[in-house]
Amino acid sequence: MDDIKHLQEMRRKAKLGGGPDRIIKQHEKGKLTARERINRLLDQDSFEEFDMFVKHRCTNFGMEKQHFLGDGIVTGCGTIDGRLVYVYAQDFTVFGGSLSETLAAKIVKVMEMAMKMGAPVIGLNDSGGARIQEGVLALGGYADIFQKNVEASGVVPQISAILGPCAGGAVYSPAITDFVIMAEKTSYMFITGPKVVKAVTNEDVTDEQLGGAMVHAARSGVAHFTAENEEEALLLIRKLVSYIPSNNLEEAPLVTPKDVISRRSEALNGIIPDAPNLPYDMLDIIDEIVDDHEFFEVSRNFAPNIITGYGRFNGRSVGIIANQPNYLAGVLDIKASIKGARFVRFCDAFNIPLLTLVDVPGFLPGTAQEYGGIISHGAKLIYAYAESTVPKVTVITRKAYGGAYCVMSSKHLRGDINYAWPKAEIAVMGADGAVNILYRKELEEDKEGKRREELISEYREKFANPYVAAEHGYIDDVIEPAQTRFRVIRALEMLSTKRLSNPMKKHGNIPL
Repeated sequence: MDDIKHLQEMRRKAKLGGGPDRIIKQHEKGKLTARERINRLLDQDSFEEFDMFVKHRCTNFGMEKQHFLGDGIVTGCGTIDGRLVYVYAQDFTVFGGSLSETLAAKIVKVMEMAMKMGAPVIGLNDSGGARIQEGVLALGGYADIFQKNVEASGVVPQISAILGPCAGGAVYSPAITDFVIMAEKTSYMFITGPKVVKAVTNEDVTDEQLGGAMVHAARSGVAHFTAENEEEALLLIRKLVSYIPSNNLEEAPLVTPKDVISRRSEALNGIIPDAPNLPYDMLDIIDEIVDDHEFFEVSRNFAPNIITGYGRFNGRSVGIIANQPNYLAGVLDIKASIKGARFVRFCDAFNIPLLTLVDVPGFLPGTAQEYGGIISHGAKLIYAYAESTVPKVTVITRKAYGGAYCVMSSKHLRGDINYAWPKAEIAVMGADGAVNILYRKELEEDKEGKRREELISEYREKFANPYVAAEHGYIDDVIEPAQTRFRVIRALEMLSTKRLSNPMKKHGNIPL
């Protein structure tokens, strides 16, 4: 019995982390403890903890006198909606959650298990950085984690929640993972903190201004989701997991929809404005065609001229990527290209079919874009679509101009089924620009502008419709907008047995 009592006492101590006083301080900051986070994330009573009794081995700076069971991190496995996941949660109550050699080894161990078992790995980050007392051993621990992140990439989904500080070398592990969720007001990420920034660049910034949740969600694109608080962040993770498979050899779980496959959406027949330059909200179209009107948007605040996210069609999870005419006319720019390419590559790596909704006038012109590398960044989106082998369905709702037509999952980039709505315009450019180039000399003599209007009308009549592309087989069918949901579902069902592989190679050289 003494042995049992000793075990129970050891477990009780381990579960206290840094002790009651530090737990109170954590709560006073509006933050949960590592174990509270895990309990809210996972199904009730499903958590199985590993390495509860691990202690650090450092003997520098009096560290041999300070030991806490678990050494600042809680690791283990559990379930989300009955599906196996692996999780690690940094414990800020123990040495500020700072990374030690043994803490890193616990993370690496749980990631290796996730890869072997083919299950997602979820990291809950809340750490003061590397444990200074351990020096290079802590730095080596970071590098070990980075290596494992890269090995796991494309094998199992990796999700990072930032629920407190994440600075210096600590930021690179979340950056390698597939999705980053940040809690507003209590989390931040940056390479160097405000004091270093002030010393080097003389800029005065706060933690929030430098690396807060909205900074990374809207400006840098590092964060894919923001949440008002930790509870919402953990619920977001649960929802995200429901849309993605457990590993690269499986498919996302099927969900029985309440929706009808053949449901028509009459509103779509009139959603495109008569004037070609008037905007509309592409999210309205997505909402109309997905199962039960449920769409889970990814990177909502970053590059809003392109929409990425997940919906279901007849219960099957589908990655949706769409131009947004409501913002910058849906033009492709540097940020939109990067956002779209990363999303497409994740879906392709994890067998998630792609639906592309196209209304794009082209790439954004200007010196800022050219100097920023729009050529190589735009090429990332081309590369992602061309490389992908999952089922790809494309619907052109209105404009598909120039190189942007090619990029957005065209038939030429191995789009499987390409539809167009009757108002679709597939051309090198818009009618005004085309006429200015094709009839430049004639227009110089057209003082009253009557001939110009006639030529624009002729060009529109020839190209402001999808039938020329359909004649060449670049469009498989022109469909009634109201039937879009039904036609997409039929296409995806037909493509469910698709088999396609790329040429054998170590890996391609994407234009990074």
